[in-house]
Amino acid sequence: MPLSSSVSRFVLAAPPQPHALRTRLLWLTVFRTVAVSLSLVAVAARLFLQPLEEPSGVDMLTFAVIGLVYLFTLVYGLMLRGGWADRIAAVVQVVGDLLIASVLVFLTGVGDSPFTFLYLLAVIGASIVLDGRGALVAAGGSALAYSLLLVAVKLQWLESPLGVGNLSQQRLVFLIGSNLLALVLIAVLAGYLTRQLSATGGRLSAREADLKKLDTLQRQILACMPSGLITCDAAGLVTFVNRAASVILGLEAPSPPTGTHVESLLPGALGLDAHQRRRELSVQTRAGARTLGLTVTGLEGTGGGGTLIVFQDLTELRRTEEDLRRADRLASLGTLAAQLAHEIRNPLAAMRGSAQLLVQAPDADPTSVRLVDILLRESDRLSKLVEDFLRFARPPPPLKRELELEVLVGETVDMLRVDPLASQVRVERALAPMRMLVDADQIRQVLINLLRNAFQAVGPGGSVRVTLREADGQCWLRIWDSAGSIPAAHLSRIFEPFFSTREGGTGLGLSTAHSLVRAHGGTLRVSSSPREGTEFLIQLPMRG
Repeated sequence: MPLSSSVSRFVLAAPPQPHALRTRLLWLTVFRTVAVSLSLVAVAARLFLQPLEEPSGVDMLTFAVIGLVYLFTLVYGLMLRGGWADRIAAVVQVVGDLLIASVLVFLTGVGDSPFTFLYLLAVIGASIVLDGRGALVAAGGSALAYSLLLVAVKLQWLESPLGVGNLSQQRLVFLIGSNLLALVLIAVLAGYLTRQLSATGGRLSAREADLKKLDTLQRQILACMPSGLITCDAAGLVTFVNRAASVILGLEAPSPPTGTHVESLLPGALGLDAHQRRRELSVQTRAGARTLGLTVTGLEGTGGGGTLIVFQDLTELRRTEEDLRRADRLASLGTLAAQLAHEIRNPLAAMRGSAQLLVQAPDADPTSVRLVDILLRESDRLSKLVEDFLRFARPPPPLKRELELEVLVGETVDMLRVDPLASQVRVERALAPMRMLVDADQIRQVLINLLRNAFQAVGPGGSVRVTLREADGQCWLRIWDSAGSIPAAHLSRIFEPFFSTREGGTGLGLSTAHSLVRAHGGTLRVSSSPREGTEFLIQLPMRG
């Protein structure tokens, strides 16, 4: 590249930013302090190794210059600390460096001085704090200062303490020319390197800013994504857990403690079949059993065989699917049951009417009357069973009216407190005021079926709790008992008709309750465990 082109590029180079300029000035101040300190050590070492009767004038001048430089550096450092860091401060820095260099060159023989390199350092410093133009100006100032010193000594206007030796006209021209050429070349080279470093630093700063933006964006994405995300190393130790994973798994802290194994959070996740792209896993959390859909992927580029686990909470989805399957089964069974019950009621009515005629016959003997009474009693029981079955199969549409639901629930609980099953059972209630549009008789029937089952399950000394509150825009009515005696295998069949584990039970109470709740547009769900107890949750829409 031509020299003129390089110089023009340095002249047009943009000045450093204030923050960068302050940093450069501080580093140059530190560099000057270290250099002067090393010079002081060198002078002290020379005096110690070659002791004189008394210090020479040169030594005294040297100590004076070093002390002056220390004083200048101290004052300049205080100015920088006070926030005085602009181009004027940079100019003061460069001018001070040129003055120090000129004094040292003069004291050590000018043309024979070993400290002429200090002019080069001053030019380099100018290129750092004042860009390419400043380096060229500093080079010109250094050449001018050095030339003036040579001319002044040559004309005997000044006399160096160490003398200047043979300073002929040819040598004078050579020293001035060589010094000027060296200074200009150093200025161009230093300016070029400074510009390249500034450009590189700018690009690095831009990349660093981009990386910070990407890191912030990544953290926002991980924090806002609804799916749980967990990463672990080759040993299975958790390295990252996002917010959704903490919520789904019910973790107490946003991030598990260091050294937590992934199997303690997702038991069996690492042992699933790796050929299955999508797997489901049931885990026990603080909020109860959860069904998770997992995707397990190996992390490439980590160097340690890490694993990425992404999962979603499928609990509500699977419950909804089960509710739909149950509703389809009950609907099909209800249609068949209604037809069967209708076919049974007609011959049953005929049989009962014929039996009544036999009892009314004047020649009926006592044995026949007793047998007919048994027949009538059993036919009545069968007729009631058929009516219950019809009520389950085809519940009447709810006749909704607006009422205070907490009053209805409270009255039903009070009514059942006198039931023999409720004796010695501790009943708690927490009923929030709630005005709802429901069929009072049907909701009361649902409560009676559920509460009587709870009383019978817990027995004397047990506890039953009834709570009513609004959540997620719905009415949540919970009936909890302390028994927790429903096996997991029975939970999926508990609302099926004629399914009962209690001796003498018809298996229609919970089926009827389920049908009535669905007729209101709600859902009825159950959970049970020996540790947590059994809870029936009725969810009804706030606006029927």
